[in-house]
Amino acid sequence: MNTTEIAPSFQASKRYDTLIRILSIAIPIVVALLFGIRQKIDLGSWTKLLPHINGAFNSLTALALVMGYASIRMKNIVWHRRFMTIAFLLGSLFLVSYVLYHFTNASTAYGGEGITKIIYYILLLSHIVLAGVVVPFVLYALYYAWTAQFDKHVKVVKWTFPIWLYVSVSGVLVYVMISPYYK
Repeated sequence: MNTTEIAPSFQASKRYDTLIRILSIAIPIVVALLFGIRQKIDLGSWTKLLPHINGAFNSLTALALVMGYASIRMKNIVWHRRFMTIAFLLGSLFLVSYVLYHFTNASTAYGGEGITKIIYYILLLSHIVLAGVVVPFVLYALYYAWTAQFDKHVKVVKWTFPIWLYVSVSGVLVYVMISPYYK
């Protein structure tokens, strides 16, 4: 396949770059603003299930990332693309579900004590910070892969993969630790 046929024009490249930058700023801002909203919207008790669904999304995202990594190590590009697309879709569903939950429900306080409380907050803080940091990396990695800019894709995924995997796994650990305190 000739990569020049897939490579975006300069104008298209600028548009995607602008979109990625906007999303990379907007997503963390929207998530941060959710915690300032005191008046929640009542969409029904089904929204109480969202943290559990989010735990599943994070678990499956981590699994898809590992499988995608294993696939590319075995030089199976088709399965690598499939697993990474699944990881991206699951991560996107997580984000929508997370925003919906915090738009409709108050945050749950962690009820543990002692060292577990310290571990919980270290995990939570690192998870939140790195979740915001990884957004542009993931978007650029996908963009470079979709536009057959594989040299750039390889460079960005060296940082993206470990951060994204940490965010997914730490999200599961945070969920496991706080799940006994959901009402």
